[in-house]
Amino acid sequence: MTRLDPRDGYAVLINTFHVAPERAEELMTLLQRATEETFRGRPGFVSANLHMSDDRTRIVNYAQWRSRADFKAIFQDPAARAHIAEAGKVAESFDPVIFELRYSDQAETA
Repeated sequence: MTRLDPRDGYAVLINTFHVAPERAEELMTLLQRATEETFRGRPGFVSANLHMSDDRTRIVNYAQWRSRADFKAIFQDPAARAHIAEAGKVAESFDPVIFELRYSDQAETA
């Protein structure tokens, strides 16, 4: 479950993929599989959430990692690099950016 608390100090990846609408489901499936098979088991992985725009031209991956070092370590893993390369072949472009969560206002859940 994604927790949004600036005190956690997580490295937040927001990666926006631009994709042709007819390939959006293919990319979504690929990203979900990569998360479940590769990224979820890596040290420091906290959560990932995939979002698709209404016009199906953008998919956003909002992921949390315990630290920037944990996130950067995935690029040393051949399986992770293979998934990243595969996504790059389906997407028209992508823009991964690491952020620091500075503020969160969340409604209480009952």
